[in-house]
Amino acid sequence: MFNKLMFNKTLLFSLITCFSYSVSFADDNIKSILKTADGYRQQGEELLIKTEVNLYENDKLDKQSLYHVFVKSGRRSLVVFKSAGELGQKVLMLDDKFWIFLPNTRRPIRITPMQKLLGEASVGDIATLTWSEDYDGTIVDRNTTEQGINSIKLDLNSTRKGTTYHRIELFLTQKDYFPLKANLYLKSGKLAKEAYYESGTMNDQRRVVVMTLVDRINKHQKTIVNYQGMENKTIADKFYNPAYLVRTDLPD
Repeated sequence: MFNKLMFNKTLLFSLITCFSYSVSFADDNIKSILKTADGYRQQGEELLIKTEVNLYENDKLDKQSLYHVFVKSGRRSLVVFKSAGELGQKVLMLDDKFWIFLPNTRRPIRITPMQKLLGEASVGDIATLTWSEDYDGTIVDRNTTEQGINSIKLDLNSTRKGTTYHRIELFLTQKDYFPLKANLYLKSGKLAKEAYYESGTMNDQRRVVVMTLVDRINKHQKTIVNYQGMENKTIADKFYNPAYLVRTDLPD
């Protein structure tokens, strides 16, 4: 019953925003490059990100869901389901541990970061994917082209056991390290997804405003994540405690 429920839901995934500065390409420090790329997807330690996730089957819109994602320092994220029919559901991430909370249940259910809630958007895509903290790697091509844009290609390998993907091929712009595309690989070596990042403006800054996830296993499916807004928002630490969250709702 739980697996059926999980695969019929939808999750956004990945957090966004941007640093508005650029970096010299002469800086070959991988961590510095990845921090800059992460800056277009996340900024600040306590945030609320409003997200719309759309599932397409054979290029036809099949399902749509809305989420509020609360992000807090210490690798904590809380996803609150906002669509009709999903109200009361929540997903909590604490470091490498994940739980889903369902209405009218007394216990949270442990899940994995690869657990899908709809289409190709998984729990890990929305709650944890941070290149600079979770991966290390090398520049494998300093002068390539992606989507007609002068780019660099990085080969990243996970440094933590709780990451969603074991390996990532990441394409960034040469000019300012804005993310363009990521090939996402499982531990088995299989290419699971291709992620494409679209640039836009949010809160007067350049950021990733759309992420498109293309399923490389079920090739008829595509998931588009629209990041509708982001604001500084603090909620109490107690809401990141599974024992407390299971018996209460978030304040408005």
